[in-house]
Amino acid sequence: MRTDELLAAAFDNIAGVVDAAVDGLSPDQLAQAPEPGANTIAWLVWHLTRIQDDHVADVAGSEQVYTADGWARRFDLPFDDAEHGYGMDAEDAAKVRADADLLTGYHHAVHARTKAYLATLTDADLDRVVDTRWDPPVTLGVRLVSVVTDDLQHAGQAAYVRGLLGA
Repeated sequence: MRTDELLAAAFDNIAGVVDAAVDGLSPDQLAQAPEPGANTIAWLVWHLTRIQDDHVADVAGSEQVYTADGWARRFDLPFDDAEHGYGMDAEDAAKVRADADLLTGYHHAVHARTKAYLATLTDADLDRVVDTRWDPPVTLGVRLVSVVTDDLQHAGQAAYVRGLLGA
């Protein structure tokens, strides 16, 4: 298995967890926090997808799917289109409301763009420095693994919240 195929498999796993976490839930269920101030399934899925979209677009040198393909308009959230939820307070996070089709549609579009990008990579590409703000500087490989890690954590949280809702 090549490295790009391994990364693609990891992103496939994220998509599977996302689909299972939102499947069949109403917008109200997706926006229900298990307790005040806790993250909702809608926010978790929107956020993990926004992070993947933001980070992959950055390293690929492309526009984010969110803006390029009209997803920002479809979500119609009261935030700047550049918002991806990192550091967002509970009040703003609660404003993320969407139905399951919108959440999974956006995630699938980002997933497809991510996999297309991964298919262009060689192992040598993964050593390219993509962020010098850190010590040591962040390579493409490290950035992609970071996205996988963050996304899997949030996808797992969404699945857990679904269980708490009894859905």
